[in-house]
Amino acid sequence: MLTLATAACAPLRDFLVPSAPGVPAEWAALVQEIRAFEHRIGFDATHNFAQLSEKPGGFPFCAHASRFTLPYSYEDPAIEWRESATEEECRALAGDADTYFTTVEVVGEIGTPVTAEMISSRLDRFLYLVIHEDCHDQFELPYGIEEALCNLIAYRAMTAFTEEKFGSYARENRAIRRYANEESRRTRATVAYYEQLTGLYATYERKEITGDALLKRRATIFAQAEKALDWRRGALNNVGIASDMTYSRHYPFLEGVFDALGRDLARTLAFFKRVDRVKPTPAAVMKRYGVASEKSVEFIRAYEAAVIETIKDALATANRR
Repeated sequence: MLTLATAACAPLRDFLVPSAPGVPAEWAALVQEIRAFEHRIGFDATHNFAQLSEKPGGFPFCAHASRFTLPYSYEDPAIEWRESATEEECRALAGDADTYFTTVEVVGEIGTPVTAEMISSRLDRFLYLVIHEDCHDQFELPYGIEEALCNLIAYRAMTAFTEEKFGSYARENRAIRRYANEESRRTRATVAYYEQLTGLYATYERKEITGDALLKRRATIFAQAEKALDWRRGALNNVGIASDMTYSRHYPFLEGVFDALGRDLARTLAFFKRVDRVKPTPAAVMKRYGVASEKSVEFIRAYEAAVIETIKDALATANRR
């Protein structure tokens, strides 16, 4: 009886919490199917993923930032991005600053190829990378808007694609839905923890707490966030959370826009392409907000705010129609 019960539980667990299968050997054909789906929802053709890269090991990124300043996003000049091939080299350059080192499978907007890391990953990650990077080639929005938008589009598109290709109850579709839902949850958790840190750093800037107290209290927040966000213990810091906020800050707002547009991917693509065409220029934003440099965090914030305003105006017009 015990053996029978144990055997019966395995398929039930797989049904409730399926894991994504690996990328199929026919990955090139899969890319073509994804591209056909993208075209139907309004993507313009891109030069991405047209060939296989011979370069192993992914693309390394190294960054440092002060422990006493919370950056706004990965564009914030408070973060110093450096050339570094290994984590050891990156840490050696840090001094007492927060260190961030990672490798990514692809780098967008460069006609990125398919990499060995993509092929050896799971289906959910492969679908996400292809759609997210292709999405970047559709827009020229501020990165703080575009990263969140392309995540939203990728999560919704990969779910729709796998449901169409495999069926609603197939393991692949259930796994991709779980991936998209989990990433959406993690996005909101990132915003919540960053807001805690924002409040903490504000007390430090007002000189209400000492630097030692700041570091002690932020360590508690980061420890909680690492568990919720699936970061390695001791790895999350100011650079990591600010980088993740680039993808997260405006995600809930953009998801609300998607809902207001009837959760229609084609309509959403068309809407944001219109927004892209009518958004204010960087020069206009600098003049309006009295910002002197495009490289300043003041400009980054102002440009995102101006585009959010444009989105709201465009949505109001769309609703009146």
